[in-house]
Amino acid sequence: MSLGDLENLLPTRQSLLSRLKDWDDQDSWRDFFELYWRLIFDVARKSGLSEADAQDVVQETIMAVAKQMPEFRYDRNRGKFKGWLCQITRRRIADRLRKQYREPKGSGEESHAEALNEVADTTAETLDALWEQEWKQHLYQLAVERVKRRIRPEHFQIFDLYVIQGWPVTQVAKALSVSLPLIYVTRHRVGLMLRGEIKRLQREDR
Repeated sequence: MSLGDLENLLPTRQSLLSRLKDWDDQDSWRDFFELYWRLIFDVARKSGLSEADAQDVVQETIMAVAKQMPEFRYDRNRGKFKGWLCQITRRRIADRLRKQYREPKGSGEESHAEALNEVADTTAETLDALWEQEWKQHLYQLAVERVKRRIRPEHFQIFDLYVIQGWPVTQVAKALSVSLPLIYVTRHRVGLMLRGEIKRLQREDR
């Protein structure tokens, strides 16, 4: 399932989470996994885990979500969904990082305990910032996909090459055989649409 197929899930997150209370609802669980696995994986990798450990964190996080679903109540007034998911992910990442320090690398038990404490402190200090950064990128990608579905393919290609990929304007003009004024106008119009989508997604996430 592509990101474009999933872009409509975010504004209906409450209904999706409600459906997840049914463990036999395989379609909803697949949607949830496809929507959030990359976010969890990227944060785990940037926290210092190997690819294999990051994949394990994804699986363990989804399993932890599943276990909490029967008692979970979605209340936006008590906190954002992303904070709840971040907390679950943080615990799984911390567990994995601690496993890397189970065998003391220094001398004696004291150095081992200090290493474990350092891992816990570092995780708590850095993961929130990592999560926020990756979540913003997650919303940006959803916004881009929404805009892409609303405009002509050739206009999105111009915007993609010039703005997203950062090609020089003359290179874009030559590659696509389009005029410079068209590139500038497309950048402005699509940019406005993209900013509007991002703001809408941010409002839905409050």
